[in-house]
Amino acid sequence: MTERVVIVGGTSGIGLAAAVRLAASGREVVVTGRTPERLERAVKEIGERGSGAVADARDPEAMCDLFAGLGRVDHVVINVSGRKGAGPFRSLSPDELRRALDDKLVAQVVAAQAALPVLRRDGSLTFVAAASANSAMAEVAGLAAVNGAIQSMIPGLAVELAPVRVNAVSPGVIDTEWWDWLGDDRQGALDAFASATTVGRVGTPADVANAIAYLIETGYATGTVLTVDGGVRLKPRLA
Repeated sequence: MTERVVIVGGTSGIGLAAAVRLAASGREVVVTGRTPERLERAVKEIGERGSGAVADARDPEAMCDLFAGLGRVDHVVINVSGRKGAGPFRSLSPDELRRALDDKLVAQVVAAQAALPVLRRDGSLTFVAAASANSAMAEVAGLAAVNGAIQSMIPGLAVELAPVRVNAVSPGVIDTEWWDWLGDDRQGALDAFASATTVGRVGTPADVANAIAYLIETGYATGTVLTVDGGVRLKPRLA
């Protein structure tokens, strides 16, 4: 029987790359997004094994309706995020931090809860966090808090939800549209990040998609947070 994978937040970047990768391996892939136009483009890129549904992961009713309508699902990848939480700690507002939590942590929890009733007994949940959770960088405290909260759930959920396997990927700097807010400074910033890695480049969505596929396909992997950061955590930093 062909496996069905749902990617919540699969219309661009890491989510779309994962959808393409998993469809190419013979799986049926359903992606969700909030914008019909982006969803349509994504489904075309995925190909004949792809389909899509407009849904907001922050909306519990919408998520429950989505999964109830799909029926049995083998694997779920939760890739929703937002753009809030970065910046100097001194000026990080409570409202912005709450928005960051709602857009990523709460949305990922909502999606996972909605998926459980239809998820295959020995299927998998894969969350997408970020390596900011373990970074020692200025102006990422808000992002670190949100992503750290996601990563901290993984071992406990792997025990609580067994035999469902629960894992996460923790990407470093990945060349996606998330960085477009930098405008003309975008490439310079990515080049600087590349120089801080041991592999000499920033990541691509396909790099993370391969890590997601590994966690889905490796039936002995659970409770794992897989860091995909190009080795940036390995390089010493001068004070």
